[in-house]
Amino acid sequence: MSNMNKLSRSIKNIINFIPWVISIYVFYLLDTNLWTYETPHRGKISVIIMTVGMILSLKLYSINKKKH
Repeated sequence: MSNMNKLSRSIKNIINFIPWVISIYVFYLLDTNLWTYETPHRGKISVIIMTVGMILSLKLYSINKKKH
């Protein structure tokens, strides 16, 4: 495998993880700045945020895999 191919593969992997990293960052911002322990449905919203990020990452991965 050439160096250019390895670099291209690494860049695609980084791009695949961007939605998940963004969802983790959004959760962090909400958890540290806006939410309190009394926030209604805090746990459910947290799970939804993480799930959306992971699903988008997997969707990007599958799109990039099809192109390969």
